[in-house]
Amino acid sequence: MQDNQAILIPEATYHIYNRANGSEALFLSNENYQYFLKKYSEYINPIADTFCYCLMPNHFHFLVRIKEEAVLNRFFEDKLNRLKAKGNKDLQGFQNLEGLISQQFSNFFNAYAKAFNKQQNRKGSLFRHPFKRKQITDDIYLRNLIHYIHYNPIAGGFTETLDAWRYSSYHTIVSEGHTSVASEAVIALFDDRDNLNIIIIKNLMNL
Repeated sequence: MQDNQAILIPEATYHIYNRANGSEALFLSNENYQYFLKKYSEYINPIADTFCYCLMPNHFHFLVRIKEEAVLNRFFEDKLNRLKAKGNKDLQGFQNLEGLISQQFSNFFNAYAKAFNKQQNRKGSLFRHPFKRKQITDDIYLRNLIHYIHYNPIAGGFTETLDAWRYSSYHTIVSEGHTSVASEAVIALFDDRDNLNIIIIKNLMNL
């Protein structure tokens, strides 16, 4: 596990997290939460697989694995070609693959902040900069992090049960339907879905 400014590289796993500036909120309505996830899908799904997430009123957590280099190269090549075709000469941060990955996250946060500021008639930075990321290299820590991320609403006093919080991946992971979250990869860390649910609840009771 590295520090909270780890370089984002292909096929590595990261805890991505950040919060609002000062005492401000990132989300003031269900619409805000849903729009944030929509922008996440647009910007991040092409470059990373999401293991789990939790959105809180003033901060968020994502656990992701960056896609393999070949997939990233195809995605960014297409993106850069479109930018150049539009005459965009401002390609700062696009000098290498690591810069492209980090810039994609920054573009996601900026897209949400721009829409939020317009809706709320506010100005200035919404998120703390730069966004935080820690590389995860230990499976035990990875499993504990899945517990921690889903436990946030309970720790913050927003709910007493996991399934009562609408803005996390808990429902998605324990369900059997098709989702955009890498549910099977998460379940594999705990052997099966039932065991995952039991272990999460048991760990929460012991926290």
